[in-house]
Amino acid sequence: MSTLPPLPAEPETETEAVKAAPVRPRGRAAARLLPPTRLTGPIPWVIAILIALVVIAAAGGLALRNLAANARSDLSSAVSVQVIEPNPDLRAERGAAAVKVLTRMEGVQSVRLVPEAELVALLEPWLGEGASGDDVPIPALIDVELTDSASRADIARIESALAAQVPGARVDAQGDFLRPVYDALSAMQYLALGLIALVALATAAAVWLAARNAFAGARDTVEIMHLLGASEKQMTAVFLRDVLREAVFGALAGAGLGVGAVWLLGQQFAALDSGMVGSGGLGLSDWLVIAMIPLIGVLLALVTARITIALALRDML
Repeated sequence: MSTLPPLPAEPETETEAVKAAPVRPRGRAAARLLPPTRLTGPIPWVIAILIALVVIAAAGGLALRNLAANARSDLSSAVSVQVIEPNPDLRAERGAAAVKVLTRMEGVQSVRLVPEAELVALLEPWLGEGASGDDVPIPALIDVELTDSASRADIARIESALAAQVPGARVDAQGDFLRPVYDALSAMQYLALGLIALVALATAAAVWLAARNAFAGARDTVEIMHLLGASEKQMTAVFLRDVLREAVFGALAGAGLGVGAVWLLGQQFAALDSGMVGSGGLGLSDWLVIAMIPLIGVLLALVTARITIALALRDML
């Protein structure tokens, strides 16, 4: 005949009753019971695409800045003098006289009379064979390089020096011809900055939605963990750990895609063999700025997720 096991003895004191009670996990131990959460669906790839767009936009903006800066630097001290005269013999005489006047002027570094054959070669794609005939009088062109940047006072000084001996001479700062180009480049830079700001907002919105969905999926578990003693900071850290992992993955993947696209575009532009386009290359400081983009993206994701989880915990608890 079997016998039942004896019932456990009743604790005689309150201390023994506390020792006999089951131990509930508290603090970090309770927070570790929260199952790992992942950003929902394709969110890491969305972050990767957004980071790639930022890298491409930033590289484009930096290249445009370098191009405009180099163009301004090269042409800031350049001045062109045109001697407008239909008579070819008189035009050549006045061109030589203008060279003598300019050479003697203070602040002039170099003077070059552009050969007529070179001017014809430049105009022939637009004017055809008529550019080499007498039907189209080509002004004598003189390239002048000043020691400093060409100011309005310098232009006026050159005009007054040429007015007495070279009538019909026209003086222009070469930088003025490219002013519309500079304005267009500046507008494109602002456009790149606006695109970066919009993509940053889109990244924050994507992380916000993903963090809210992840929190909603673990809401019941979060409530239990809070009753077991886990603090808000500890539960938030669990969510941020997973956000960090997937944000780093998306940022690195996006940076790789963006740098690859920038390299391919750079190869295409380099094939043009244009001096102006070549001056828009990226330097070491530019690449350091681009390298900071994935880090900034990860920090933005963490800050957004931290605020989202904190607000959700405040509403729930």
